[in-house]
Amino acid sequence: MLAETKFAAEPLAMPALGEPYLLTPGPLTTAYSVKQAMLRDWGSWDGDFRAMTSDMRRRLLALTGDAKGEFDCVPMQGSGSFCVEAMLGSFVPRDGKVLVLANGAYGLRAAQTMQYLGRAYTLIDKGDYLPPRGDEVAAALEADPAITHVIAIHCETSSGILNPVAEIAEAVQAKGRKLLVDSMSAFGAVALDVNEIRYEAMVSSANKCIEGVPGFGFIIARKSELEGAKGRSHSLSLDVHAQWAHMNKTGQWRYTPPTHVVAAFLEALRQHEAEGGVAGRGARYSRNRDVMVAGMRELGFETLLKDRWLSPIIVTFFNPAHANFAFDRFYELMKDKGFIIYPGKLTVVDSFRVGCIGQMDEHVMRRVVEAAAESLKEMGVDTAAPPAAAIAERAKLAA
Repeated sequence: MLAETKFAAEPLAMPALGEPYLLTPGPLTTAYSVKQAMLRDWGSWDGDFRAMTSDMRRRLLALTGDAKGEFDCVPMQGSGSFCVEAMLGSFVPRDGKVLVLANGAYGLRAAQTMQYLGRAYTLIDKGDYLPPRGDEVAAALEADPAITHVIAIHCETSSGILNPVAEIAEAVQAKGRKLLVDSMSAFGAVALDVNEIRYEAMVSSANKCIEGVPGFGFIIARKSELEGAKGRSHSLSLDVHAQWAHMNKTGQWRYTPPTHVVAAFLEALRQHEAEGGVAGRGARYSRNRDVMVAGMRELGFETLLKDRWLSPIIVTFFNPAHANFAFDRFYELMKDKGFIIYPGKLTVVDSFRVGCIGQMDEHVMRRVVEAAAESLKEMGVDTAAPPAAAIAERAKLAA
């Protein structure tokens, strides 16, 4: 069973412009003050903006628990996938080999990135949602001494699963290899403490759990790895070492930075700190998930994942078996009521996803459940129970 949740004392403000809530894994609903922070123009070379960049890097490093000064933060222009490519292209030697752990679209995208880079890789593909486990990783590393790096997805939002990164990290370290973590949709709400989980580098994005807006991502890596990455990148603009060296020397980004997005992100970081940091943000998202999942189950919906694997980021539900249910119609009805949900990405059974992150609280999630109930009624669907095939598919999930 999911944990009992306490009712939030003060509801968060509704979107000031009346836009729908984004129940997605980013972009997401942001605070009005974050939007307001983008109203001022900044000179990319100016001392004030350089100070903003420095402050942002310092605040992000603090979230990792790095008290020894072994890591540094390198922001990079572009979407999250740009930054994953930058990390892989900069930290994996051209004669290296990567073990890609995939259980959804983003692990497979990492494998596709390796193909584009023309660098060796091997793949453990667990399908739509099964978690890669430490013993599997250890066996793969034992069988192939050529593997130098492992990349793991912290939260695979295709299914909403929170992968066992600590278990994976232990296996990678025991075999003397290096772990890279795609924590795109988890960093800031799920702990990734360098004192507890061994990794060489991780990557995330501005428009996820910190609750900023799209425009850049960031790589947090050991300084030893950053130093070793010189001359390794396949790309001029995605060269993490070059960006790091230039930023440390001048305080500036190498090429035009997303100035307004950085200003918004700093405001989001201040709010993140005021909420209690990673623990506080994660607690709110967990309450969002628990309230929403409990309500949806009362309507007859079933989650793809067992409670053990449900992340506080996004939850996948099976489509109802009822003949009157059509996802496209359900989507539009939910949007009319102020909520934008997300299509499913499963290949075996039909599903949809509901995000728990962004400027939302349990009050909002109760309204999400009410909107779902009203939408089903308007469609003539009297039960949201899934087809038997969906339950059979879920039964495959490891206990």
